[in-house]
Amino acid sequence: MDVARLASSLIRIRSENPPGNTTEIVAFIAEFLDSLGVKNRIVSNPDGRDNLVTTEPGPQLLLCGHVDVVPAIPDDWLYDPFCGTIADGYVWGRGATDMKGGCAALLVACRDLIESGVEPNVQFAFVCDEETGGEHGIRSLLAEGLLKPRECLIAEPTPRTSPAIGQKGLYRLDISFRGTPGHSSLYPLVGRSAIMAAFDLLGYLREVHAHQFPVDEDLQPLISQSAALFREIFGIEGGDSILTRVMFNPGRIEGGEKANIVAEQCRMDLDIRVPWGCLLEDLRRGITEHAPDAVVREVDVAEPTLTPPGARVVRTVCVEVERVYGTAAPFLQWAASDAKYLRDEGFDVVEYGPGEITTLHAVDERVSIEQLERAVDVYRGVIRAYSG
Repeated sequence: MDVARLASSLIRIRSENPPGNTTEIVAFIAEFLDSLGVKNRIVSNPDGRDNLVTTEPGPQLLLCGHVDVVPAIPDDWLYDPFCGTIADGYVWGRGATDMKGGCAALLVACRDLIESGVEPNVQFAFVCDEETGGEHGIRSLLAEGLLKPRECLIAEPTPRTSPAIGQKGLYRLDISFRGTPGHSSLYPLVGRSAIMAAFDLLGYLREVHAHQFPVDEDLQPLISQSAALFREIFGIEGGDSILTRVMFNPGRIEGGEKANIVAEQCRMDLDIRVPWGCLLEDLRRGITEHAPDAVVREVDVAEPTLTPPGARVVRTVCVEVERVYGTAAPFLQWAASDAKYLRDEGFDVVEYGPGEITTLHAVDERVSIEQLERAVDVYRGVIRAYSG
């Protein structure tokens, strides 16, 4: 089975998160690895949130991918998002870019090397739950001590010639505001609105966003390179602001009872991305000061992370990307992934994988067959470098 057909097969196995059941897709990967003679273990969690790790002795490199995907509504898609259609030089469907295409490329690279007589000295981890915080996925495997190598390549989608070696911090909150109800005709003289309390907090975050945090000299070239990529991929000018400012999004707000009642309650899901140089403790303090009566639940917390550019895994991946594409330049991620949990535990982590970045989590998500095949080539070189 070639890499495009394997990616298509993985897309056809439903694994939306929520609900997060990965039993079928993990069993499929286990069968694929069994056919290669690669020892593996399925690690089960409640509600079918299964992971898989290989158990060959003495691995030197961890190869990781998540098999859960975000949901998709088929109505506006060119092809059914769960059919894995192969057409026009692409594999189409939910997860094609994020990141069943990358998982397929890892598996095919491993198969190619085994069939050529090379014994890959690596450990695979295919995990659930990346899209909702990793509690049952990578964090569970770390807690159980099941991940052995301290160097890791995650097949997350990246620009073709740019491995990701760092990412901004993440501060995700569930905030409940309480107010004092009253008749709307007397507000704001009577009553205290929970909804307006939420808006007051957002006003504070706007002020924080306006501040550009200084970065170390060593980080500036990576930020400049990343800004150039943002301009190339998304058409965003001033992309360095993405990495040097606090970005925030109130993804969901609900509250109030009726238009003529001052809102007694309001709840907000808030996503904050934290740049290098910004202290999480300062953000906590500011949120407490501007929402003193709110109940704040921290859903996910991670400081900005960075793998040193001189780390072996960074150098190895860059060498292979340059061999395949003629150039390679690492960059810093604006988003978050399982890499943050691994780096927090002392792993050197690089993210590199195939995908059309602009279709990630979007309608008509797809990955080009050319990118899949080139990713296989890169992965073969990386695995060979760690396999003596």
